[in-house]
Amino acid sequence: MGKLAITGGQPLRQKQFDPWPVYTDKERAALEDVLTNRNWGGQPFPGKHTEAFGKKFAEYHTAKYGQTVNTGTVAIQAALKGIDIRPGDEVLVPAYTWEGTVGPVLLVNAVPVFVDVDPDSYCMDAKLIEGLITPKTRAILPVHLGMRFADLDAIMAIAKKHNLKVIEDCAHVHGGMWRDKGAGSTGDLGAFSFQTSKLMTSGEGGAVITNNLEYFERVQSYVNAGRRSVTDQYKKRIIGFNYRLGEFQAAILSAQLERLPDQGKVRQANMDHFESRIRSIKGIGMLTPEPRITRPAPYGYVMKYFAEQVKDIPRAAFVAALQKEGIPCDGLFYEPVYRSSLFPLDPNDFPALSWGRPSRSTCATCTGARPLNRPPIMRRSGSRITCFWERRRMSTASWMQC
Repeated sequence: MGKLAITGGQPLRQKQFDPWPVYTDKERAALEDVLTNRNWGGQPFPGKHTEAFGKKFAEYHTAKYGQTVNTGTVAIQAALKGIDIRPGDEVLVPAYTWEGTVGPVLLVNAVPVFVDVDPDSYCMDAKLIEGLITPKTRAILPVHLGMRFADLDAIMAIAKKHNLKVIEDCAHVHGGMWRDKGAGSTGDLGAFSFQTSKLMTSGEGGAVITNNLEYFERVQSYVNAGRRSVTDQYKKRIIGFNYRLGEFQAAILSAQLERLPDQGKVRQANMDHFESRIRSIKGIGMLTPEPRITRPAPYGYVMKYFAEQVKDIPRAAFVAALQKEGIPCDGLFYEPVYRSSLFPLDPNDFPALSWGRPSRSTCATCTGARPLNRPPIMRRSGSRITCFWERRRMSTASWMQC
């Protein structure tokens, strides 16, 4: 082996990776169609391209209804309104995810309750869910993270037992399938993002899919400033906002969706080849295989690093060495939401967090070291106050994403 790039050698990879996002003349023609027909968005609603894409996207994920929105974060917010989450309701969320999963819960004045993640998948640990359910719990919001699905079999069984709704955060699994059902169609609703880094993109954008017409109508009304839905069978009237997706973005997404199946095959082939080469490397571990994922949709390749197997070389040094060789790699990817600088939660901004809950920033299980502007979401049990941000066993020490 030659000299490593991090110690002054030449990088192993000299050629740049292909640029992202990918586009062809199909995107160009679709944009030209929007430009020349002069219906660029707004009204009439839904537009030609937003309606067509919503239907095709839902169908590809084995759902009946699909509604485009302007971001993936709004998709979660609209899904919460679709199942009629009310102020003070509790929604179970994974502790390890992007802040955009949890923010929408706060925006509808509900209470996010963090659930630790399974170290085999880095998705919500279904075994911990029932211990966090209270009379105020209304929904479970699992995230399919990186290259794995949350355990939908267990989550749906718990939801049925306790009469809870399930919203799947599918921002990483466009085209993925669990037991031959499309991502987002096993739960009550699925929320997707089309932000630039996603498997298909329009720069920004999102979508909500569902098999429930009532939920679809509520979502459609909510994102169209409260106007009645197109079908309006359930006659629901709610205050809504303008969260519509523009026609230019929808036109791009239709072309992106056509390309997605072939891109998925290429990703799978690349992943299989990569795993065959790293399987025997000391210090590297792969996620546990999941046969219930019948159509993988890897957003980023996730592997584990065990420093103790390689002379305690720090993970940061290993990641830096890969980057110097021309291989994009991130040693952290996400961090627990409650530790993130992008989550400076002040309960005064979200009144439901203090309804019937202690206002102190410490509790029986806290060290007292947490900044006052980042207090925990807590629950009282008898005379004991429990901080759910401290009830965790999750460590990010062995996480890597390339």
